[in-house]
Amino acid sequence: MSQFFSNVEPNIIDDEMVQKAIEEKCPEDLGDLARVENTNFKVVTELQLSFKSILQIDNLWPLENLTKLQLDNNVIEKIEGLESLVHLVWLDLSFNNIEVIEGLDTLVKLQDLSLYSNRISKLEHMDALQELQIFSVGKNNLSILEDVVYLRRLKNLRTLNLSGNPFCNKEHYMLFVVAHLPSLVYLDFKLVRDSTVRFLHSLIGKSDNSILQRFCFVALGAGSLQKSGSQKHTTAFVEHLNGSFLFDSLYAEDTEVAKLASLPEVEDLLQAYPSWFVSVCENLYNYGLEEYEKREAEVSKFYKRLHEILTVNQQESKRIISDFENRNQRRLDEIYHARSGDIAESKRAEGKEDILQLWDALMTLEALVSNDLEELLQDFKRSIDVIASTFIENIQRIYPFHSIQCRDLENQHHEKLMEMTFAILEKLDNRELEEDFPDDVRRLLVDKDTTVNAINMSHSIRLRKIDKRESDMLCNTYQW
Repeated sequence: MSQFFSNVEPNIIDDEMVQKAIEEKCPEDLGDLARVENTNFKVVTELQLSFKSILQIDNLWPLENLTKLQLDNNVIEKIEGLESLVHLVWLDLSFNNIEVIEGLDTLVKLQDLSLYSNRISKLEHMDALQELQIFSVGKNNLSILEDVVYLRRLKNLRTLNLSGNPFCNKEHYMLFVVAHLPSLVYLDFKLVRDSTVRFLHSLIGKSDNSILQRFCFVALGAGSLQKSGSQKHTTAFVEHLNGSFLFDSLYAEDTEVAKLASLPEVEDLLQAYPSWFVSVCENLYNYGLEEYEKREAEVSKFYKRLHEILTVNQQESKRIISDFENRNQRRLDEIYHARSGDIAESKRAEGKEDILQLWDALMTLEALVSNDLEELLQDFKRSIDVIASTFIENIQRIYPFHSIQCRDLENQHHEKLMEMTFAILEKLDNRELEEDFPDDVRRLLVDKDTTVNAINMSHSIRLRKIDKRESDMLCNTYQW
């Protein structure tokens, strides 16, 4: 962007600029208060200082509670003056002249960082950003692909944009990044979890390139990219619902009921119970995977459309700028060869007007893409709301853990077990059974109260585990 600000006086962030930005951004009452009391800066949580020709970051220390800061489209050369903004979650420094990543050590809460379109040549000095989830450093001067490995220390990084850097032209760029950052979900605006893994699978055993083979095995061995097995189950909120996992967990710590297995008829009851319970869990498991595929499809569609919108906008912007540069070059040639001052002055005036038209055209594109993205986000939100609410409703109503499903099966089993145990106790009292039981079983059957308390305690533990599994499923869905 600096080429378009060559005739504009660079600025340093001062109190007047900050004050004006607060008045423009904040609600009317807060703006009025800011105009009266400079100490009111502490209530400001968002600040936009885009397109201000800012060369140096300074005087932001009073805004200690900022969570969102926009400094894009300036001429900033160094990341500095942010030490006191320890609550920042979102920071945009795109379209500047920054050469080194630095000055971020205190921003430990940062989750979203954009350094798009700068002059950065190395990924470094980001160790403190352990909460970072989204990082955009596309269109810089990154040329050494191996430097991407540095980002492995950012354990929460899920979305990464590197597009437009020199190393993106390397043959195995995407495979290398995916292999070394297995936790990535989106790379360069594209979902990497499915298509890339299928591609890696297709290459294994078919390529003579040992480096490529290594990339494939590293990526697939990492486990994070494969949405199969336990990770896919977790993402679908149905972990431990396939097979007998949940049922086994109910009895994992239940030693009391296990003792009753040696009693007549109780063994048959305990053996029949799992098949019914596991069948219900399998239904929930299959339904959860179906809903997971719907959610994944919706997210993929969103990012595909997002990429399309941004690509069209970028292409049109490049065309407009290219046309302007061609016209401007012709004007400069005409001014150089002009034989009179009037002609030269006329061409200069024409150039100034052309610059204003360029500005208007780019700002119009900015507004259009903003509207398109807002509409995309609203459509996405509506779709996701329907999918998520339907899933939650079905879990609570159509596939409930309570009422006639898992909880009811447990209650029925408990009632049957209690009836059988009472019958056995009665037979023991009437001396109709031989007391040829193990010692631990005899202690359990010493009297009715002891037996009932032990069985009820086991029943309560199992119900709590069933309730917790339902609660986890719903909470994870809400959180997602």
